[in-house]
Amino acid sequence: MDPFEQLAADRVKRVGSLAREFRDFAFKGNIVDVAVGIIIGAAFAKLIDALVKSVLMPLIALAIPGEQSYVQWSYSFRGKEVPYGVFLGELVNFLIIALVLYIFTVKFLGWLRRMRQEQAAAEPPLTKEQQLLTEIRDLLRAGRPPATAP
Repeated sequence: MDPFEQLAADRVKRVGSLAREFRDFAFKGNIVDVAVGIIIGAAFAKLIDALVKSVLMPLIALAIPGEQSYVQWSYSFRGKEVPYGVFLGELVNFLIIALVLYIFTVKFLGWLRRMRQEQAAAEPPLTKEQQLLTEIRDLLRAGRPPATAP
């Protein structure tokens, strides 16, 4: 085999090896999980944004009469318009989104977790006899007879 053929064969092996390494990296469970998490996060962000803009902001507009006139606020500087009202509108949206997420994730889910912990703590621990009977029941369900005591 001449040196050029050997060099070409080595490069083909390297490309194949690189492709295998990339495939192993790209399709690891962690990478796929992260990708799914990002996609779900983006969809959740759109959902929360729609909630704020379509539900909460109109409800706030009922409480505070008037349009969102602050969105049209701008400052003229050397003939250029600086629409800082748009920033203020997005800031208000962000604060409402942050408040909704805080209430849902920290308060509501924390309350649910505490309720489950209280329910688990309220159940008395099993006695030794109850533990043995539970093990016997589980063994009988699995189709194995319990071991005899020595």
